[in-house]
Amino acid sequence: MNIASVPAAHISTRLMDASQLRAALDGPGELALLDVREEGTFGEGHLFFAVNAPYSRLEISVGALVPRTGARIVLVDDGEGIADLSARRLAGLGYTDLAVLSGGVPAWKVAGHQLFKSVNSRSKAFAEVVEHAFHTPDIEAAELHRLLHSDADVVVLDSRTPEEFERFHVPGAVSCPGADLALKFDTFVTSADQLVVVSCAGRTRGIIGAQSLIDAGVPNRVVALRGGTQGWRLAGIDLDAGGIDVFDFESTSAAGAGARARAEAVRVRFGVRAVDQAQVARWLTEEAATRTTYVFDLRDRQEREAAPLPGAIPAPGGQLVQALDRWVGVQRSRIVLVDDDGVRARMTAHWLIQLGEEVHVLDGPRDRLRFARPDGGAAPRIESVTPGAVAALLAEGGRALSLDASAAYRAGHAAGALWTIRPLLSRLPKEVLRAPILVLFAAEPAVADLAALDLGEMTPARIVAVEGGFAAWRDAGLPVEATPDTPPDAERIDYLFWAHDRHEGNAEAMRTYLGWEEQLPAQVVAEGGGGFRLVP
Repeated sequence: MNIASVPAAHISTRLMDASQLRAALDGPGELALLDVREEGTFGEGHLFFAVNAPYSRLEISVGALVPRTGARIVLVDDGEGIADLSARRLAGLGYTDLAVLSGGVPAWKVAGHQLFKSVNSRSKAFAEVVEHAFHTPDIEAAELHRLLHSDADVVVLDSRTPEEFERFHVPGAVSCPGADLALKFDTFVTSADQLVVVSCAGRTRGIIGAQSLIDAGVPNRVVALRGGTQGWRLAGIDLDAGGIDVFDFESTSAAGAGARARAEAVRVRFGVRAVDQAQVARWLTEEAATRTTYVFDLRDRQEREAAPLPGAIPAPGGQLVQALDRWVGVQRSRIVLVDDDGVRARMTAHWLIQLGEEVHVLDGPRDRLRFARPDGGAAPRIESVTPGAVAALLAEGGRALSLDASAAYRAGHAAGALWTIRPLLSRLPKEVLRAPILVLFAAEPAVADLAALDLGEMTPARIVAVEGGFAAWRDAGLPVEATPDTPPDAERIDYLFWAHDRHEGNAEAMRTYLGWEEQLPAQVVAEGGGGFRLVP
């Protein structure tokens, strides 16, 4: 999609009040509720069903989140105008059904509705509701530590991503991302007498992982590590860090057959529908204009490279359950899951169905499927110049702006560059906007292009981007500086302060975060329910 220039006077965006939005959320039909504030502000309080699509990169991300331009979209901000500007940009991409929540998040709160902190709140709340409903068993860190240092036969499976595992994990744990738990269970667990403990960083992925194995009917006793690695640290026990052992998962066909049988039983019990490629092809062609269909490839990178499925969106199954709003922006849409083993898709689908989604797994051949993966909106590319040429432009009266994350800016930036991001451009000092040349530093060129789109409506200045961004500037030996206190915390709308240092050993932050997760079910009830459909 290419961004068309749409004058503000030509945009007719509907206003929707809180009661109308509540009715739309409860009613039929597709709806994309996009919160266009930056992640730091979003994480301090947002609507339960809102998906974060920050204005700083809105056109880059919206194509994947909302691939159908006819989908109904409601935009949310703080009531300060970013939603209206976002509507204008989306209209330029061809989106036709746009509305803005009148008064934004403050108006939603005044109407008596709940606001939810952090990110992925819906998925985290779902896991907590699952624990309450199914009484998922757990184990305290001190007790697990005692068992690991005794003769007890215990296997600890870490359900996070491999990258998270390498940073820190319970000593002796094995990396086994959530969607792989049922698939690889018989490789890691060699006796029905072994205690199986599923760990994560906090609570929710451990709960979902443990309940997945229980739902799959494995013969072992399975528990979640209460509080995950945070609970481990709070118990005063050290974590390990380091690499991941590589196992040959094809070494025993019996293990694969057992996993497939368990997953198929789960599919039947939870009503997961299997479809063939002909059906999926019809959804993606004949129904493409009226219904949104997402196709997710749950295989790992090596599997995808060996047998590509062009256009399907890579998404780890365990992460898809626990962070669905990273990939799916349209409520009441259709989701199709693909794997090579028949296990990961089925186990992932049985959770997404209970989360309230319409989910199908693709079975059989897929040799004729070609998916048109949605691209982000392309702003006009702006002129780029080398770091050496930039130095000359600045000497001629140009002003430098850094569009990088505030944390990265604090750590280091081109000397004299001001920090800003797209939603803050209107707050730039007038003398900056009067400069003859504006030089943009951005790690991602498309971010500079989008900022230039807005700047071009504020100033007649020549706008250029630095080739290679700050990294190229630094590598060229040009002046750099660090500003640990600039921008000030109050301006860092891109940074989620809430519980931000819980992984750095801050015990109080860890307790606050774990307590927040535990209270989510009550907050969901107060908001009228999360649309969950748990299967007894």
